Amino acid sequence: MKPIVAIVGRPNVGKSTLFNRITKSRNALVDDIPGVTRDRNYGDGEWNGIAFTVVDTGGFLPEDADPFAGQIQFQVRQAIQDADAVLLLLDGISGVSPFDRELVEQVRGLDKPVFFAVNKIDGPEKEPDLFEFHALGIDALHPLSAAHRYGLNDLLDNLVSALPRVTAPDSADRIHVAVVGRPNVGKSSLINSLSGQERLVVSDVPGTTRDAVDTEVKVDGQTYRFVDTAGIRRKSRVSRRLEKFSVIKALRSLDRCDVALIVIDAAEGITDQDITIAGYAHQRRCGCIFLLNKWDLVEKDTHSVNRFSERVRTRARFLHFAPVLTLSAKTQLRTMRIFGIVDRVYAQYASRIPTGEVNRILERAVQRKSPPLHKGKRLKFYYATQVTARPPTFVFFVNYPEAVHFSYQRYLVNRLREEAGLDETPVRALFRLRTGRIAFDGRKSGGARQKSGSRRRKKS
Repeated sequence: MKPIVAIVGRPNVGKSTLFNRITKSRNALVDDIPGVTRDRNYGDGEWNGIAFTVVDTGGFLPEDADPFAGQIQFQVRQAIQDADAVLLLLDGISGVSPFDRELVEQVRGLDKPVFFAVNKIDGPEKEPDLFEFHALGIDALHPLSAAHRYGLNDLLDNLVSALPRVTAPDSADRIHVAVVGRPNVGKSSLINSLSGQERLVVSDVPGTTRDAVDTEVKVDGQTYRFVDTAGIRRKSRVSRRLEKFSVIKALRSLDRCDVALIVIDAAEGITDQDITIAGYAHQRRCGCIFLLNKWDLVEKDTHSVNRFSERVRTRARFLHFAPVLTLSAKTQLRTMRIFGIVDRVYAQYASRIPTGEVNRILERAVQRKSPPLHKGKRLKFYYATQVTARPPTFVFFVNYPEAVHFSYQRYLVNRLREEAGLDETPVRALFRLRTGRIAFDGRKSGGARQKSGSRRRKKS
């Protein structure tokens, strides 16, 4: 596992800006409003050939200054405990704060490297602003401008030289899972349940999660990277600029995931917005699993599971193949079953079918149901092949690709699903023009070749 560097400090000192600068990303939300970051946000950094994990934390505040302050403090302390090195960021413009003193006391005496950086020092002329921070009992202070990179190289040089040398795991071994849904359906509670720790801030207040936050969980040798996302509201209800950014990041997290867990509040029932969110996942061609959370609050009988599952599949016909699981993140009812279902869906999502098998399926399909006519001529399928995985994508070469009706396209995809074991993953079918003599058109093509050959022999 890569060494971990935790960035801590009071609100609005520039932690997320520094996080984005080190990870060369925009994964952390940055805004002038204090308290934007609440959870721990993880990213990958590298300097001088040394890879490490960077953790952005919420701004440290006293418990009476913010309704989430107590949970944020817990997250900060947890990040410090888990880290191999701590980077305490101070604000060179606003100067020393009582919260800085409290944080310095927390990190003083740790048996791990601690670096103190004063941010918003944009050049040498601003370095005298560092002097007042020596009153905190700190000798080594790093002048820094996270926004303009001033002092960043020297800070990173010293930082990576103090990190333990370990071998980083191959990210290709991870299954990336995005957890999406409306606000307050239990996404953060679910990830806390799966990870076995209070990894994310949980509250009944909708909109608690703002960043797309990564959490790694290892089960039976398999590593899963769960991405908790902000709740996606209807567009008409998204007004604040910060919430709009959060929703955009939630949608982008679907672009980098293999499997999407679509969390629905079963106690409230299936809403139009739940189906809209499922549509977002479908458009991005993720493997999908419906999770009916808060099942402990549902009045149920022996047929409730089948009734709810059928209702989901009826409302979201475009994801008819997606598994449905009822659970309760709060009581941990059936939550551990998620890993097995994710494994199953991912195995199909990343599978590759040999070209020979694909063409045998195609041949049986067109013999079972002949392709329709187009302007008096029958459609001929010459061959098919899988071109990519994640999701499985197949190209069918046909004489009139634009004439393949969607109903026949769906028929071919369903045959692939049934015979190739792809019943729980999205499958894409593309149709391309190709001329050729051997065709799967529901009839034997050998006769035409023999007749043509006999004419050539007679002529001679």
